[in-house]
Amino acid sequence: MSKFVKNLIVEEVRKRLSGIGDCLLVNVVGLKSLQVQNVRKQLRAKGIDLLVVKNSLARRATEGTPLASAFQDSEGALAVLWGGEDIVALAKEAVRLHDDTKAAPKFQSRGGVLDGEKISVDRVKEVSKWPGRKEQLALLVGQILGPGAQLVAQIKGPAGQLAAQVKTKTEGEEKGAEEAAPAAPEASSAPETPAVS
Repeated sequence: MSKFVKNLIVEEVRKRLSGIGDCLLVNVVGLKSLQVQNVRKQLRAKGIDLLVVKNSLARRATEGTPLASAFQDSEGALAVLWGGEDIVALAKEAVRLHDDTKAAPKFQSRGGVLDGEKISVDRVKEVSKWPGRKEQLALLVGQILGPGAQLVAQIKGPAGQLAAQVKTKTEGEEKGAEEAAPAAPEASSAPETPAVS
């Protein structure tokens, strides 16, 4: 491959990986073309991109970026995975494909980079067990709303009891007032005549 072509590939890889902070490296060498197509289709359905690239070209393309550490001490052709909802979803998908010996028998996780730090295959498996973004948001919302709901219940409970007691008391006083009121005299239909002296 000529130097001109290599530079073109490096620039293309640099463009595609620009702005990416986390990625995983996998090995797809040995997969048949139909298997690779199925893997790409599964990944695409989850918003994950897969790029097969020679390690030396990827190393040149990621110099000075947070992804540079992923390609240190790596050899051969690698596939780069990025995208998805978050790094946890990405790791879960990589581990699932690694363990799925029927659909992708030679798919291997090779580590990656998380927040600029190189991570091993074991660390990828560990990350895949973390709660995802949606789960973390649900936990956070629960933690935020929990004390507020408890406070509202504590305020509302005694206030509700007090309101019920006031209502019972006022209803009791109204009944007592109705019973204690003297009966009004009945008016006669004949007009009163003044007394003559």
